[in-house]
Amino acid sequence: MNPLRRRASTVRSLMIVLFHFALFFPAAQAQTKLLIPMDLQQTNHLKSYGLTFWVLERGGEVDWLLNYRGGSFFMDFSEVIARECRVRGVAFERVAAAQAATIYAHIQQEDNNMDVVRLEKAPRIAVYVPPNFKPWDDAVTLALEYAEISYTKVWDEEVLTGKLSEYDWLHLHHEDFTGQYGKFYANYRFAPWYVEQQGLYEREARRLGYRKVSDAKKAVARAIRDYVGSGGFMFAMCSATDSYDIALAAEAVDICDIMFDGDPPDRDIQKKLNFSRTFAFEHFTLDPNPMRYEYSDIDIPPSDPPALRDPNTDYFTLFEFSAKYDPVPTMLTQNHVAIIKGFMGQTTAFRKGLLKRTVIRLAEREGTEEVKYIHGNVGRGTFTWYGGHDPEDYQHAVGDPPTDLSLHKNSPGYRLILNNVLFPAAKKKQQKT
Repeated sequence: MNPLRRRASTVRSLMIVLFHFALFFPAAQAQTKLLIPMDLQQTNHLKSYGLTFWVLERGGEVDWLLNYRGGSFFMDFSEVIARECRVRGVAFERVAAAQAATIYAHIQQEDNNMDVVRLEKAPRIAVYVPPNFKPWDDAVTLALEYAEISYTKVWDEEVLTGKLSEYDWLHLHHEDFTGQYGKFYANYRFAPWYVEQQGLYEREARRLGYRKVSDAKKAVARAIRDYVGSGGFMFAMCSATDSYDIALAAEAVDICDIMFDGDPPDRDIQKKLNFSRTFAFEHFTLDPNPMRYEYSDIDIPPSDPPALRDPNTDYFTLFEFSAKYDPVPTMLTQNHVAIIKGFMGQTTAFRKGLLKRTVIRLAEREGTEEVKYIHGNVGRGTFTWYGGHDPEDYQHAVGDPPTDLSLHKNSPGYRLILNNVLFPAAKKKQQKT
């Protein structure tokens, strides 16, 4: 054979070998890695999410190791990332190539309930809040601020003019989508903050062309439903969960009393509800009493008066899912503990018997009707709802000081919030499931 042809044949053979080596042994597994452990060895769980988000923002890729050491994060090692970990107080480990390959192999074993999900791109985050909101009014914005994760504030005008399409993930501030101003009327109707809020909402509704605040909020609820149906990811807590579904069900009926919108509610409002439009709940019964701090029987335990229970014995339990076959609920429940201390809110938890069959229960208070954490699909998008106001403030009241997350940097309850923030970064994986 001609020596030149022999050499060309040898080069081609070598290239084929190298191709197959690259295919079966990816570069991501063949170099030094940086592991952010999320088990009890982690010094700051909440900042770890922000560090991961920071890497994604700068074009890096991160592997989320589901159920491996509490849902750890794995990425290519660099001194820049290591330095950023030190600045933020995030514990990390440098992992040699051979050890990294062993970790990947261990995770992929069929008898291990673990998997690897690639996070590819930092999601664009929007938080639905009124202009006068303070970051400490809401656990999610507290978590975002503390973890140093960037977000954009939106309100009714942005939602109604289609701006949500610019974002991957939407959080609903503790809003009342029924137009009843949180049903704070009985206790706070003369409080300056309540009077200011009602005036602000009424002016905004009229500016946007709506006669009533309830009509404006119903339009916002419909726009958010369209956003989720088109592929958006929606996360909500406390009253933004049940009040949202109530607004969808009551689209064609006036459920607000005269002190909220200037005219009495419709007759037979219960019979006019349309449960086919709701995300999570059905067959619930409204509470039309304007003097009661409660929307319906979805909330459990009732908010008025707060149920007497011992915070030291109030816990909820995360469900365990198959990481390889149910990666979505597995991502949403990643934690370093399975039993988490409870916390209350206007909507503390969801009544199990009122959940639609399509809803996935992620956490519940064992032995009760209380479901704390749920997830579901709407069209091409998803929603995840979490009961309660603040995971580190058991019974938050109006005017209470903000939670200092530097005192709760390993909070399991706050970790569930931040799981949701990173969830859209694994979008391709979700579409596969």
